[in-house]
Amino acid sequence: MPTTKTLREGSARKRAAILTAARELFVADGFDRSSVDAIAARAEVSKRTVYDYFGDKRTLLKAVVDAVGQSLITTIRRTLDDTLADFTDRAGITDLEDALVAFSMRIATDMLDSSEYATLQRLVRAESGHLPYRGYNSMADTPEEAISERFAAIAAAGLLHVPDPRLAADQFIALTFGVALNRLGSANAAEDARVRPLVVEGVRTFLRAYRTG
Repeated sequence: MPTTKTLREGSARKRAAILTAARELFVADGFDRSSVDAIAARAEVSKRTVYDYFGDKRTLLKAVVDAVGQSLITTIRRTLDDTLADFTDRAGITDLEDALVAFSMRIATDMLDSSEYATLQRLVRAESGHLPYRGYNSMADTPEEAISERFAAIAAAGLLHVPDPRLAADQFIALTFGVALNRLGSANAAEDARVRPLVVEGVRTFLRAYRTG
């Protein structure tokens, strides 16, 4: 089988088909019971093509986890752009509170309640022994860093005082999604009316600590 140095880039369509097939089988049947033959058949490619593109089944699992993680990161960045991109020194703190609540609720529904997030959690927990190392996280610190960058921009506009934007991001996440997940076991606002009040209070607590003036 080819080494990682000789893997083919191949066509985007075939790579996507292989990743989708592998994801479906890894989630449904588990890593050990999902054969490369079955993955190839579902993707409608040859077994040789799977090996040419990904090298081995472990590398394919990592590629699936990385692809799901990247999709979630894209959701976070898009949500930041949709809800927190337009703050200037003329924007009021009430507007910022509403925007932070909107961002949090969008993340709760579009990300934490998504099939992508459930897939990532399922694969990382169930197949950790087949990933590069225990606790492997394809998202790493990217969500926190993306939020911290936006907080730094809002601070530059004079609405927040955040000497350490990354710490502020960590605390914001803990006060909003973290509280909902810890207390309710879920942040699914569509199915649990208790999520929004927790998020709103978390945002207000964050602003009491970090708003200017």
